[in-house]
Amino acid sequence: MKITLKRLEAPFYLEAENEEGNTLTMDASPNIGGTGRGFRPMQTLLAGLAGCSTIDVVVILQKSKQPLDDIQVEVEGLRQEGVEPSLFEKIHVRYKLKGGFTDEAAQRACDWSMQKYCSVAKTLEKTAVITWNWERVE
Repeated sequence: MKITLKRLEAPFYLEAENEEGNTLTMDASPNIGGTGRGFRPMQTLLAGLAGCSTIDVVVILQKSKQPLDDIQVEVEGLRQEGVEPSLFEKIHVRYKLKGGFTDEAAQRACDWSMQKYCSVAKTLEKTAVITWNWERVE
């Protein structure tokens, strides 16, 4: 896996590109001179957690033959205050699921993702307490 990062504009407007040519823009926060035109790097970590876990949940429900019509994931992270580096210390993941799946299957899919399969969660849990819940939406 390889990512190439280049600066699009000074001081902090950046573009990361993967081996397939997909891009993600990043920027620093405005309070240190960023422009707010891209994800901040720590937001990118949370987005990675949401994406990784979403893929897991979809695959687990598919393999269980549980119908999933839609999925949305919200991730909130709390970072340490007053220290550098400021690591995540608490993260909460909220799954919003729509479909004809059973409650048991949805709970199992979310639990298995966070406890067993999601590589991003397993990386972040070394410094943060990660909690999660799911809700059925219409």
